[in-house]
Amino acid sequence: MMYRARKQQTSYGRPIGILLLEEHIPCPPGTPGNPTTFAHPVCYEIVRGVSSASLANSRDEADAQALIAAGRVLIGRGACAVAGNCGLMIVHQDSLTRALDVPVFLSSLLQLPWIATMLGPSALIGVIASSRKSLTDAHLRIAAARNEIRTVVATMDGREHFRSAICDQSGELDFDRVQTEVVEVARLLVQQHPLVKAIVLECVDLPPYAHAVQEAVGLPVFDMTTLIGHVHSALVRSPFVGIY
Repeated sequence: MMYRARKQQTSYGRPIGILLLEEHIPCPPGTPGNPTTFAHPVCYEIVRGVSSASLANSRDEADAQALIAAGRVLIGRGACAVAGNCGLMIVHQDSLTRALDVPVFLSSLLQLPWIATMLGPSALIGVIASSRKSLTDAHLRIAAARNEIRTVVATMDGREHFRSAICDQSGELDFDRVQTEVVEVARLLVQQHPLVKAIVLECVDLPPYAHAVQEAVGLPVFDMTTLIGHVHSALVRSPFVGIY
């Protein structure tokens, strides 16, 4: 096999590039910001000047250009696809897909349409977000891609330990206490809405607790890590090995 250097590329073998915001939040395994979350290599680029607050409130053109610039850096490093590390980045999904010549998937919410096709017409999809102040109906409409998708939203609003670590960016995260809070929110969501048949974790800081959520409610749980894994499985195919 012949390997050839690519122009302006100094490292290889990292097909998924992930856009990071400038935040002061611990990233335990399970968060996309922790590379040990994945069984495959990833690479990162920080998007300067963009915050979750700006992503919640508008489709600011300066934010879009900053995301595009960071995406191009990732592609220059060899990324074959660009992922987001904040569910609210979905407001710029269209801008990045137009500007970047690789697959772009900025939010776990992009899974909503095909999750809906797997469920019966009366089923609901539960979405757990960091806050209802950040996740708006506009974000959900973008994710639905003009489809009618039945969702109900629960949030981590009022959950002390999550708020301190994630919203207030205290710099410390008490994993066990936050996990207890996330499971409580999931249980309450299912109790209040028995027709919920799947859960999507919108916030990228929630996947570390997906296993505990599934154990508590017994439902499929989707998040940004399931989306990244799905795209990677299509980008990097391996030969099947078995017995016939």
